[in-house]
Amino acid sequence: MKIGRLTISDRASAGIYADRSGPEIENVLREFLGSGVQFEPLIVPDEVELISAALRRLADERKRDVTPEATRAVLEKELPGFGEIMRAQSFARVKTAVLSRAVAGTRGACLIVNLPGKPTAVRECLEILAPAIIEGLAHLRGENPHEQKQNGGRK
Repeated sequence: MKIGRLTISDRASAGIYADRSGPEIENVLREFLGSGVQFEPLIVPDEVELISAALRRLADERKRDVTPEATRAVLEKELPGFGEIMRAQSFARVKTAVLSRAVAGTRGACLIVNLPGKPTAVRECLEILAPAIIEGLAHLRGENPHEQKQNGGRK
């Protein structure tokens, strides 16, 4: 895990004294998050423009989980129920699933669904989404999914 750590201090940024609060933040977070955490420390003076620029740099340039934003950029219609049910399904077993930013929707006749990265979670989510995926794809193809069921799946 990478964490941007920003210290705002006129004197520490000028080298007048050492930043002691920043390293303490790292020590405390390592106690909670483990030793595998990597920090990107920044020290800036107490100036709005410099603080804003540092926050933008840490958030925009270092952020790697951009799949939901990229997906939303191409969707014509978002289907929020897909993400909602995946979070609800996963939350029953993993309480941090509420942090998931799963996105789904359509573009033209395509159904786009962001799935979790863990293989067991992929299976669990796809199994619960299967009826909605089948019906959604039928609608996207202009078919009547209820008519297909009555005809034994033939059209």
